[in-house]
This record gives sequence, C-alpha cells and structure tokens, in this order.
Amino acid sequence: MLKQSEFNIGTLGHVDHGKTTLTSAITHQWTDTHSESVKRSMTIKLGYADATISKCEAGGQTTYTTSDTCIDGSKSIPVRKISLLDSPGHETLMATAIAGSSIIDAAMFVISAAEPCPMPQTKEHLMIINALNIDRVVVVQTKIDIVGKEKAKAHYAQIQKFLKGSRIENAPVVPVMANKNVNVDAVLEEIVKLKMPERDTASDPVMYVARSFDVNRPGTAIKDLKGGVIGGSIIRGKLKVGDEIEIRPGINTAKDRTKRETYEPIFTKVESLSAGSEHLDEAVAGGLIAIGTDMDPSFTKADGLVGQVLGLAGKLPEPLQSAEMKYFSLNRDDLPKAAFRDGEPILLGVGTGTVVGYVKKARKDRVQVDFKHTVCIDRNAKISILRNFAQRWRLSGYSVLK
Repeated sequence: MLKQSEFNIGTLGHVDHGKTTLTSAITHQWTDTHSESVKRSMTIKLGYADATISKCEAGGQTTYTTSDTCIDGSKSIPVRKISLLDSPGHETLMATAIAGSSIIDAAMFVISAAEPCPMPQTKEHLMIINALNIDRVVVVQTKIDIVGKEKAKAHYAQIQKFLKGSRIENAPVVPVMANKNVNVDAVLEEIVKLKMPERDTASDPVMYVARSFDVNRPGTAIKDLKGGVIGGSIIRGKLKVGDEIEIRPGINTAKDRTKRETYEPIFTKVESLSAGSEHLDEAVAGGLIAIGTDMDPSFTKADGLVGQVLGLAGKLPEPLQSAEMKYFSLNRDDLPKAAFRDGEPILLGVGTGTVVGYVKKARKDRVQVDFKHTVCIDRNAKISILRNFAQRWRLSGYSVLK
C-alpha cells in the first residue's frame, strides 16, 4: 500500500477557472476550507489534499481512477500517490501562488474554455512555470460543457498558440468537465506519465511550512490539549517520529512591537507524522505531510507559522534581516523597464511565505534588500519578486542569495 505521497502537484491558472473543482474531482475533497475562502467563494490560502491514483484493467484497456474499485467492480491497483496543492489565481493573491511554487514538483495548468486564452493570471502563472523551471505540466482545459463543441475546439487552438515557445509547449492539453467527472481519468493518466523527480534523502532535512493548526476544540481541558500541528513538504532529507526539531525564524520576542523584531527559534519534538489518513514512522522528501508536535498550540494557531522553515535542531541557516541577492528579470513586455529605486518596497515570495522588503542598494543584477520581518531562507531557494506598478503588485522576476 502507498502510504506517503512523494509527488507535489500545484494547480495554477486564472481566478475562477475551475482549479478547486478539478482538485475536488480528483481527491474527493474540497480544499477551500478556510473561512474567508468560503465566504468569498475563491481560494485565499493554499489548500492541499492527497489522492492515490490506481489503474483498472478491463476489456483489454487500462484506465485510471482515484477510487478503490473499478467500474466493473474489481479492485483497482494503486500506482502513484500524489499531493495536490491548490493555489489562488486572483491577481491580488498572486504572492500566495508564487510562495506555493517552492514546493511544487509538477503542475496542472488550468485554463477555462469559457474565457479567451490567455487571461492575466494565466499569463503570469506561465511566467512562474518558466522562471521556476517547472517542466512536468499537464494543461487542463475546463468548462468545455459551457461553450459547446466548436467553441471548445477553437479555444483549444488558442491554448496551443499561447504555449508555443514556452518550456511547456509540448505539454498535453486535456479537455474536461470536472463537475461531471468527464475525462478526469485522462488527466490522471497524464499525471502517471510524468517523471518522478530525483530526491535527496541523505542530507539533513529541510521542510517548508505551508499551513499550521491548533487542533484543540474551545474549552478543551488542559490535560487533554494536543500540541501544535504543522503541514508542509520536506524538500530534502527525512524526518522520523522522535526527532528533535527546530523552526526558524520562530517567535517574535520583542516586547515593544514598534521596534525591530527579535526572534527566538522554536525547539520541539516530532510526536507524530501523517500523510492524509495514513500514520507514518518516517517521512521523506516530497508530498505534503502533517507533523504533530509538543509545542504550545498557540504558536501554530491560524497559520501562525506559515512561511517558516523546519529542520533538525541546530542544522538550519541563521535567520536574516537583510540580504544581497542576484536578480533575474522576466523581461515582461507589459511592465515598465525600470531599475530598482533606493527605498523601493517590494514583495518577496520566500519559501512558502511572503515578506515585504525595501531596496537598500541596487546595481545591475544585484540588489540589497532589508526585510520588514526576519526570514529564514534556504540557500538553494529561488525568491520571487513582485514590484508595485500603477498600484498593483506585479511579478517582475526572481532572485537567489549571493
């Protein structure tokens, strides 16, 4: 039996193009559980769910499903367990999608047939795919039942033209009716064909925190309280139950919140590991896992630790309040060709979090940035940069630490 997913697939695409509906059709879970997401009918925070893709052999044909049984009643055979990371598409929430790209191995690029291709965030998400070198991609054309056959075919041609010249121009394009579960099996087949990434399981573990929770109900007796729970993805190494771990930058200990922040790392112990409903003794790189700890649950309440980095005690890099970075521009035709200004505010996607920074000094492809909040940055990470043009945050490029 496949216990842990080792493959993270992000859903990318413009707002209201059907990403969450497609995720639900595959996983049978609705990932928009955050209260603001439900209230506003769109994805606000990263949602995730696991699914096991199984194959069915019947009538000389192989088909794929996420059900335990095949249409003929026979038992399906598990072939791959995946984690789906549902990212928001709305332009004002692009930073969340960019942050999520740090733990994406592959992508389902969702494009609705009900609107012309490309829409603004469709274009921006393709830029993310190109900038972050995501080449394991399945393009999914949704809502074909709304427009009819001829318009769907014309829109399909628009998608192919849009992808031409990008790193995913040869990616498969699969038309679906996700709300009616039509052709979702074809999407699963293409996911199974994607090559698994090579994993580093020998290095010290590093995990990006994507969500954090207090699982205790109001009024729980002190003796029955459970420690904080962390959700995220290990990007290298492995974690075991019983490991002593550290979370950085940790908790802000400054008594005067108007002054410079001071952080203390959180030290805790891995009490439990789980992937969906499966309990693990050991978790490896890839897939989305939940870690039960013995830390104060107030630290993890309401995603309080999102964007932080977890590793073995004493093995993480020192948190930073400023950094020099090498900048790579996306050279977008729709943005001004403007150099960075001293003091310019920028928005950075760091790991699974976002932070405001202020340009201290810039020259050619180098930029020195002071962070508004202390951050812990893995040396191998790509840091997405959004600049403010005409009172809108726009993805302009990415950077790496120098």
